Amino acid sequence: MDTIRLGDAGLTVSRVILGCMSYGAPDRGNHAWSLPLDDARPFFRSAIEHGITTFDTANVYSDGSSEEITGELLREFAKREEVVIATKVHGRMGPGPNGAGLSRGAIMTQIDASLKRLGTDYVDLYQIHRYDPQVPVAETMAALHDVVKAGKARYIGASSMWTWQFAEMQHTADIEGLTRFVSMQDQYSLLQREEEREMHPYCLETGVGVIPWSPLARGKLTRVWDDTTARSETDEFGKTLFGQDGDRGIVDAVGRVAAERGVPRAQVALAWVLAQPAVTAPIIGATKPHHLEDAVAAADLELTEDELDALEADYVPHAPSGF
Repeated sequence: MDTIRLGDAGLTVSRVILGCMSYGAPDRGNHAWSLPLDDARPFFRSAIEHGITTFDTANVYSDGSSEEITGELLREFAKREEVVIATKVHGRMGPGPNGAGLSRGAIMTQIDASLKRLGTDYVDLYQIHRYDPQVPVAETMAALHDVVKAGKARYIGASSMWTWQFAEMQHTADIEGLTRFVSMQDQYSLLQREEEREMHPYCLETGVGVIPWSPLARGKLTRVWDDTTARSETDEFGKTLFGQDGDRGIVDAVGRVAAERGVPRAQVALAWVLAQPAVTAPIIGATKPHHLEDAVAAADLELTEDELDALEADYVPHAPSGF
């Protein structure tokens, strides 16, 4: 698989990133569909064998057990310097003022806890999972800067916020001489394109890499509209994201293009994301072997202009979601 620079940063990532929310103890946190260690092992082995070098997790995924599994399996299948590990901070991990949020205390507490679970001295990319309106931006940026200077993270990134909030944080870093974000992890797919209005142009203009989450719209783009899965039936957050006007027509268009090409729907939906100018690398989840195979194949699938137009034709403005 090809690699690509993350925006203007020196960090190189694989063209597809393996999202590790799918792996964790099913009885910890609220991801009953997640795969425990032994079931997750084949996916990490296959990812490494296919040339995927970049792995994204978060402290809150399965109450920390996703980080534990990610760290253990990457040590099993790769050398530390051969992979890029990304994790996140913000969500509630414990009681008290340092158990959640983006205060200095929370960031310093949670980076150490994440490194311990991952079994590594540093993460390549440390991301804020959401914006924290309760903490001064300057405090958050100074704390993240200190994490980088301490060698606990090589780069920092952000996720899921309004463009003005992201711009404020970047501006604060600039005027204070602090470390800037090199990436934005936002929700982006054929069913949710609102980031094209402001966030993606801002990222392109300022050299920020974009690594979208849910590029397959929680799997909605990979199957007939009315079909469900074990995850879709239990994923309460996912139920809030899709189902607006035009969505069914887009899913049908993915099916038509896939049938004409003779490839799975997932490959078409991912190929569309990969074709967008702001996107560096989408984050994909994998709980079945063909999920990884489709992601790898999508990186080599080039859609025609007519196919791109057909996939986009039914999109109507959506309410931004996932913040």
